[in-house]
Amino acid sequence: MKYYLIAGEASGDLHASNLMKALRSRDPQAEFRFWGGDLMAAEGGAPVKHYKNISFMGFWEVFVHLKTILGLLRFCKEDILQYKPDALILVDYPGFNLRVAKFAKEHQIPVFYYISPQIWAWKKGRIRTIKKHVDEMMVILPFEKEFYAENGMEVHYVGHPLLDAITHEVRESEELRDFRTDNRLDEREIIALLPGSRRQEIMALLPQMLKMVPLFPQYQFVVSTVSWQPKELYDRMIGDMPVTRVTGSVYPLLANAKAAVVTSGTATLETALFGVPQVVCYAGSEVSYIIAKQLIKGIHFISLPNLIADKQIVKELIQHDFDTRHLKEELYKITEDADNIQRMKDDYHSLCQQLGDGSASDKAASVVLNFFEGQGKRKEGRLT
Repeated sequence: MKYYLIAGEASGDLHASNLMKALRSRDPQAEFRFWGGDLMAAEGGAPVKHYKNISFMGFWEVFVHLKTILGLLRFCKEDILQYKPDALILVDYPGFNLRVAKFAKEHQIPVFYYISPQIWAWKKGRIRTIKKHVDEMMVILPFEKEFYAENGMEVHYVGHPLLDAITHEVRESEELRDFRTDNRLDEREIIALLPGSRRQEIMALLPQMLKMVPLFPQYQFVVSTVSWQPKELYDRMIGDMPVTRVTGSVYPLLANAKAAVVTSGTATLETALFGVPQVVCYAGSEVSYIIAKQLIKGIHFISLPNLIADKQIVKELIQHDFDTRHLKEELYKITEDADNIQRMKDDYHSLCQQLGDGSASDKAASVVLNFFEGQGKRKEGRLT
């Protein structure tokens, strides 16, 4: 079959690539065309757009780039019609993907949504769009299945796909064991700085993170960088500070870290699954922050570990709380406070038990293929 996939950020690239692998294992003739990144490209197929060129963060930022986004949307619709896929698979990225879902449904293309938009946090009205235009929704957080059921839609809980990458693959790699030697690190324990992958968030968060370097000289700091951002972006902020940069090695870094300062997003859950104590940070434009506060009701956390556990596992420093004093206090707690460190690791263990068995990609692939098998059986029934 022919599959058209759309992933709009780094985490979507990871999860979609594993789904592509699972689909091909069941459908050896699978053909892929996709919007995504390097991991999806490694699985084969025809890349259309790289997510680094289509990812915009925040309400104000989306408004500023609205003309570009609308142009991408028009291009995507035309490209889908030319490709004529058997299935459209959308991976998170709701502002764009839900519009594509509506278009595809109008043209009788089956729509599968992998990794639900966070409609339980805000824009709950989107569930009407999802129910109308999405054939099968595959959710990855335990509470999402109940949320959809309460709103009249049955969905598939497949578990969290990060377990596919971390539990089954990464922990045995040589890159993890050789990380210190390969990056010429000394014997001091490592504090990982994960400032995100988007230019906006890196510029907003990394300078504040770097202020911790002289305050914790007993540790060595390692910054996780991304290959699609220019080296000069990091150079301007890091300068001659005694920090190490690693590119494309988030998991080896986390496997060797004592603690981490992490930008809110998928990386917070990755850090938790590696058992690394962390403090979560987020800061954006003031306009986007004010709008978000008005729209998000009844949700007390922004980081995935806290959202899944429905309690504070990790400290979140958001917007005005993300300053030198608070960050120093919280970093001390996750490096020097033994009781706090143990409590966090115990909570991480409980969190892992909620996230499934590490076969999310296989289960998602089964949902897609079972849909077409069911269609075939229904057609046979009508013919007879």
